[in-house]
Amino acid sequence: MNAIVSVTSDWGIGREGRLVVRNRADMRRFVELTMGGTVLMGRTTFESLPAGPLKGRRNVVVTHDATYANRHAGIECAGSIEEALKLVSSDDPGTVWLIGGEILYRELLPHCTRAYVTQHETQVDADAYFPNLDEDDAWKLASTEGAGVTEDGVPYAFCVYHRR
Repeated sequence: MNAIVSVTSDWGIGREGRLVVRNRADMRRFVELTMGGTVLMGRTTFESLPAGPLKGRRNVVVTHDATYANRHAGIECAGSIEEALKLVSSDDPGTVWLIGGEILYRELLPHCTRAYVTQHETQVDADAYFPNLDEDDAWKLASTEGAGVTEDGVPYAFCVYHRR
C-alpha cells in the first residue's frame, strides 16, 4: 500500500476537514497516481470530497457507522482497520492508496511501503498532521521528483519516501 499526502513544512495536512494548501499540480499528480486503483480513507476525508466518490477508483471508507454505505452510492465501507485491510488484501499493493485523514494515516502507515508526499514550504494553522517521515527511522527519502510554486506563490516539491 502507498500513502499519498500534501503537507506543510511542519507536516500539517488539514484544518476543519479541508486541505491547508491549494495546489493544482498536486491535485493532477494525485489523480494520475491513484486513477484505476483503490483509495482508502476515513469518513471525514470522504465527506470532504466535493463530488463524492472519486471516479475511476475503488473507494473504501473506514467508518463505525454500519449503515453508511447504504446512504452513499459508489463506496465500500469497513468498520475497522482490520476490515479495511481485508477488503484491499486481494488488490495489487502498488495500486492501493491511503489518502487520509490523520487517524488513518497514523494507524495504517506501518502497512505502507511508499509515501508520496507533496511538501509545501509554508506553515499555516492546521489541526491535522501527517507523521514527520524525516524524523522516523523506518522511512527514508528516496527521491524528489519535481518542484514548483503554487498559484499563491508557495514553493513545493514532490517527494517519495520508501520504508526501510
